[in-house]
Amino acid sequence: MRAQRTTRTVTAGLLTGAALFAPAAMASADEKAPTEAGTAFRTATAIEQGHKATADASTGDYLYWQFPAGAGQKATAKATVTLPEASARHGSATWQLDVFDGLRRRQACTSGEQTKRAAQQDASVTLTCTLRTVRPWSERWANDPLPGAYYIRITVVDAPDRDLGLPVKAEAEATAEDVGGERAEGGELGAPLHAAAVAEPDSGWNGGWFTSRWAWTVGGAVLGALAAVGGYTLTRHPRRR
Repeated sequence: MRAQRTTRTVTAGLLTGAALFAPAAMASADEKAPTEAGTAFRTATAIEQGHKATADASTGDYLYWQFPAGAGQKATAKATVTLPEASARHGSATWQLDVFDGLRRRQACTSGEQTKRAAQQDASVTLTCTLRTVRPWSERWANDPLPGAYYIRITVVDAPDRDLGLPVKAEAEATAEDVGGERAEGGELGAPLHAAAVAEPDSGWNGGWFTSRWAWTVGGAVLGALAAVGGYTLTRHPRRR
């Protein structure tokens, strides 16, 4: 009985401790999320992968954030703009999300809706852009995505003149999926592009050392060795007495 009571007491203490630390952890994560955006590349606000950033702005402003992406990662940028009250607007508006690399080269989206027209009665508009997989290196003339900082820019590109200046609330988030094993390539960039203001990804700027190529190489070697042993066993001559 005493052992059971002790176990119950310890369990209750652990649950209580978890309940106390959970809000603290959530608060810590919320504190890392920026509540403003830059107005140009130089003043772009840095955000971490998986963290959401918010900003209060006006219709017509350019909003900039920057996030890190390493080799072998496929990054996705997402932004949601909460629009002014429908009664305050005078028509529909087109919003656009653009993503640039560390050299400020506009990157193509492989999927997502980076330009969207919001009707006057819409309360918000959501934009997304999934980039190509970041390469560890590239030729100078190529426009391939490389390790380093990436910039998110959102703005309205078409709206009634009388709606410019109306208050909006923007939310931005950048996530990344590691697909390095499928896109592993030789070579390595000397340094990440303009990444002084952003945190290095968990897998590093140049990706992890283990890729699916290692698995295929080791697996092929093992299968080759087994085939050689099996072939020798089947073809060897029986011993003579």
